[in-house]
Amino acid sequence: MQWSLFVLILMGQCSFFTCHLYEYHFIQEEKSWDDAQSYCREHYTDLATVSNMRDMKRLTNPSKNKDAWIGLHSMWHWSLVELKKSETEWMDGQPSINTDENCAVIRAQQWHDCTCNHDFEFICYDEPKQMCHCIDNAKNWRQAQSYCREHHTDLVNKNLWIVLFGDTWGWSDGKNFSFRHWEHSFKDEATKTCATTTPNGKWSSDTCTNKKPFYCYDDKVILIKESKTWDEALDHCRANHRDLVSITDRHQQRWVQEKAEMADTEFVWLGMRYTCTLDLWFWVIDRLVCYDNWAPQEMAECGMAAVMKRDGEWYKKADNEKFNFICVK
Repeated sequence: MQWSLFVLILMGQCSFFTCHLYEYHFIQEEKSWDDAQSYCREHYTDLATVSNMRDMKRLTNPSKNKDAWIGLHSMWHWSLVELKKSETEWMDGQPSINTDENCAVIRAQQWHDCTCNHDFEFICYDEPKQMCHCIDNAKNWRQAQSYCREHHTDLVNKNLWIVLFGDTWGWSDGKNFSFRHWEHSFKDEATKTCATTTPNGKWSSDTCTNKKPFYCYDDKVILIKESKTWDEALDHCRANHRDLVSITDRHQQRWVQEKAEMADTEFVWLGMRYTCTLDLWFWVIDRLVCYDNWAPQEMAECGMAAVMKRDGEWYKKADNEKFNFICVK
């Protein structure tokens, strides 16, 4: 009877418990987007990333609904990942904001954007030999990139097809969240490449050098790239942070998965363990598992604790195995 009452009480906690794995901070001081990004990275984690409508409600409230920078910006990427090139050589009026013109080409020594399916000659770069190779067989951008990566290193950065390509809007912290909350009247403009909230709580964009207040976020989730047993991981998190991470809904699942993808081990420990006495999985925060993302055919066993694979699915592992782990502050 006592055990039954205990379980019922715990089950009742499922609907009342909310844990935020990141916090938003409104900064009233007005800065350009770049300066706001630097401030957030110095004092918190980064400019605010927004993954869903629940985040939007947490981010904005009536007292703060004004134009304020968030971490979304329009950007062009270098195909050669290691290339860090800050200076630009765009022709006046380029790049134009056009969803079909996401690749760059050299014309008259200046950069132009164009659709990626045009066929142009191109030049590959061979990094070990530090040599360029002219390819007179015209290909579209993707074909040219594939050819250069297969036969050399990558597209060269300054001739015909170049390594630069557009990826429209992305988050300052590099997260892949696709959530957007644009105004109905929003239109991309070449000079307005940084996103801002508006007084009605939706988003627009503005010139990045304009000064506005801004939103930072502080990430409470920490990936520890040390391999420990589950008990050792729990002790480490409680001694240095707050606890091993618990996941209570799909939004937290996605946030934690972003961290797990960067682990050095195939799996990372979560703050969940199986108790044989009650035949139940429990989070270390003393909550039952009301949300789960178990891989198929994962069955509970004594002496087991939960791990997340890099793809986000949960598995059971013997608690004396050693993996990276995720703490929460």
